[in-house]
Amino acid sequence: MGAGAAAAAAIANAIKASGVVVRVAPADFIAVLKRADAPLVVVAKAGVFQKHYRYLTSYKGLAFFAKSDSPLVLPPRTEVIGAEKISIPDL
Repeated sequence: MGAGAAAAAAIANAIKASGVVVRVAPADFIAVLKRADAPLVVVAKAGVFQKHYRYLTSYKGLAFFAKSDSPLVLPPRTEVIGAEKISIPDL
């Protein structure tokens, strides 16, 4: 397993353990990424009739999730992991 895949798995395990997912607007998601030195983002394209993008990252022990109709422009130092699907429970 590569370092990126291991980091993505660590984010997923942290979410499962804590159950805390913070939903934010796309602009707020970018703001969170700008606070991190080397952010890791998991991204998946979703939707049957209307396509959208789902983004997930971890920052200071919390998982942040955003959904956008168009791809977000991520900071250059962001490591991106593509996923087939990101499932976030409805609250």
